Amino acid sequence: QVQLVESGGGLVQAGDSLRLSCAASGRTFSSYAVGWFRQAPGKEREFVGAISWGGTYYADSVKGRFTISRDNAKNTVYLQMNSLKPEDTAVYSCAARPRWESASPYEYPYWGQGTQVTVSS
Repeated sequence: QVQLVESGGGLVQAGDSLRLSCAASGRTFSSYAVGWFRQAPGKEREFVGAISWGGTYYADSVKGRFTISRDNAKNTVYLQMNSLKPEDTAVYSCAARPRWESASPYEYPYWGQGTQVTVSS
């Protein structure tokens, strides 16, 4: 069982940066892939990016602006978001699954509660 807790959301202006954290319980968390997803009001949940032993992967909409990293000693995965745009406004959630990453939210059995990111123009 893995429990995830996100933090770091907030209200920022366009062009600003924000770093989200996804803290996990579980001694084997380093073997899990972690995905970041976001959901804006009235829209479907969207894949943002993921990290696993195979590397990091990003949606085209955030590539070059967002970076995912992990600190296994702290059982934490980070989502560094730079050059934020108003269209990045959403609830951001991290999710975990054993071993390999996936862009489909249905492949992830463990989810955090989400954190709101609002980017004003």
